[in-house]
Amino acid sequence: MGIISPLGLSVADFWQALIAGKSGVDCITLFDATDFDTHFAAEVKGFDPMNYIDRKEVRRTDRFVQFAIAASQEAVAQAGLVINGHNADGIGVIIGSGIGGLATLSEQLQVLADRGPGRVSPFLVPMMITDMASGQVAITSGAKGPNFCTASACASSSDAIGTAYEVIRRGDAQGMIAGGAEAPITPIGVAAFNAARALSTRNNEPQRASRPFDAERDGFVMGEGAAVLILESLHSAQARGAFIFAEMVGYGASGDAFHITQPSDGGEGAVRAMAMALTKAGLNPQDVDYINAHGTSTPLNDKYETMAIKTLFGDHAYRLAISSTKSMHGHLLGAAGAVEAIACIMTIREGLIPPTINQITPDPDCDLDYVPNEARSAKVEVALSNALGFGGHNSTLIFRRYHEG
Repeated sequence: MGIISPLGLSVADFWQALIAGKSGVDCITLFDATDFDTHFAAEVKGFDPMNYIDRKEVRRTDRFVQFAIAASQEAVAQAGLVINGHNADGIGVIIGSGIGGLATLSEQLQVLADRGPGRVSPFLVPMMITDMASGQVAITSGAKGPNFCTASACASSSDAIGTAYEVIRRGDAQGMIAGGAEAPITPIGVAAFNAARALSTRNNEPQRASRPFDAERDGFVMGEGAAVLILESLHSAQARGAFIFAEMVGYGASGDAFHITQPSDGGEGAVRAMAMALTKAGLNPQDVDYINAHGTSTPLNDKYETMAIKTLFGDHAYRLAISSTKSMHGHLLGAAGAVEAIACIMTIREGLIPPTINQITPDPDCDLDYVPNEARSAKVEVALSNALGFGGHNSTLIFRRYHEG
C-alpha cells in the first residue's frame, strides 16, 4: 500500500494520524480563498514531487499525477515487487480519478485568454486527462499489463480497485497497481462545489467542519492526494514470498439511474452494491464487523447511507462499527475509495477502528454506532468500504483477514 494524504505522506503516518483522531483540515494555502464561500480544505502538506521524479518530469505532470506516482512507489516498495522483463506483461495499472488535471487546465485556459492559442502548452492534454495517472505510473514502474483509468466521480478509485480485482480473477494479470489520485483544490474546483452548495462553509472552525452523521453537518470538506494498493493473485504472492496484508473478497457496483447529484431515495443503489459485494464474497451481512462509510458530511448522503445499511443489515446494523475517516482527511473525490480501502486493511491488521471525529450533536436519522471521536480496539475479520459518487455511482469493496492455509 502507498498513500499521499492530508494526514501524511506514508501509510504509517496516515494510520497514526487516523487512530489519533487528527484532522488534516485547515485554511487553504494553495491559492487565496478570501473571496470564496469556503476558505478551508484538507491539503497535502510537505509534498515535494522531486523526491519521486526528476525536475523535467515535474514540469510535465499535474499535481494529481505526481501524487499517484509517489503513492505507487511506496506501494511497490512495500510489496517488495520487482517489475522486470519476466513479469511486466502480467502486472497492470488502474488509477481512478474523478477530475484529473484541473489545475493544469485552469492555468492553460488563463494562458489562452491572456496570450492566445499559440502559447498554450503542448503538454496540456497529457497533463490534464484523467488516464495519465495510470499511464505515468506504468512508465515509472515498468508495468505493461492492462492499463486504464476509471472515472466514476467519488467512486472512481473504489471501482479501480474492484476492476483490478476482477482483472486478476479472470486471468488477465497476476498483479495490479490500483488506486486513485486527485488534486481538485483549485479556484475553479472550490468555486464549482460552492456553487453546487456541496461544501461546508464552517470557516470559523475548519477542523470541525467535516462532521459525518452529525446533526449540524453542512457539507463536505475537499481533500487531495492519492492512494495505491498492490493486488495480486494468491499463487503469485505466495510464489514470491510476499507479505499479505489482507484478502480482497468482494466488489459490487450499481447505478441509481435517479439524479445527477442526489442519492436515490433510501440509498437503494448503495444497498444493491453492498449486496452484490457480499454475494460475490460468499458472506452474509452478519459476517461484516466494520464499515468504512462513504460518510461525506452532507445532509442527504449520511441519512441515506445510514438507511441503506439498516435495509441490508437489519438488526446487525446496530451491532456494526461504522466510521467515516473523511472526518479527518476530507473528501478526496476520485481518490476517496482507495484511501478508505487502506483504512479498512489497516483496521483489520491492527485491531483498531478509526473514529468519526466531530460527532457532537446526535441526529435521529443517523442513529448507528459511528465510533464517535476516539479510536476503538476490536478484532475485525471482515471490513466493508462504500464509495458513492455524483451521477449515481455506487461501489463497495470487501476485505477479509488473511489466514494461511
